[in-house]
Amino acid sequence: MKTKKKKSFLQSLTGSKKASKKIKKLKTKPVKSGFFQKKPDQKSQNQFEGQLAIDVFQKAEEIIIKSTIAGAKAQNLDINITGDMLTIKGMRERDESVKSSDYYYQECYWGPFSRSVILPVEVNSNKIKASLKNGILTICLPKSKKEQTKKIEVVGE
Repeated sequence: MKTKKKKSFLQSLTGSKKASKKIKKLKTKPVKSGFFQKKPDQKSQNQFEGQLAIDVFQKAEEIIIKSTIAGAKAQNLDINITGDMLTIKGMRERDESVKSSDYYYQECYWGPFSRSVILPVEVNSNKIKASLKNGILTICLPKSKKEQTKKIEVVGE
């Protein structure tokens, strides 16, 4: 007496036998996070550089960039502007040493980080201000006041 093989959930749902075979062949692979960039020239254990999450918005007279960078000190930040690109670099340092085998979860990033952003408008680079308060970096970039279109009157002979 032949016994019928029980259908899998997917077979019952779709009526397909091929789909279940394909699913069995799939293997999961670790996913690389979008928050880290591999740094091939670094030779230390930490071969990744974190990428900051930022908010960029405008007010009437300025562009504001905000980023949460808890664990970073103001003296460990390097902010540069070249042309229309602003770059933020820094370092988050651990305040204690913990063996990796002692972690239940390790989601916080410690080490070097950077982020570059192309500015949406021209800014006055001489008046840029940056502050770090409660782990939030705020950069205020005053918009460059371009000369308005000026009408030129043509005088006839």
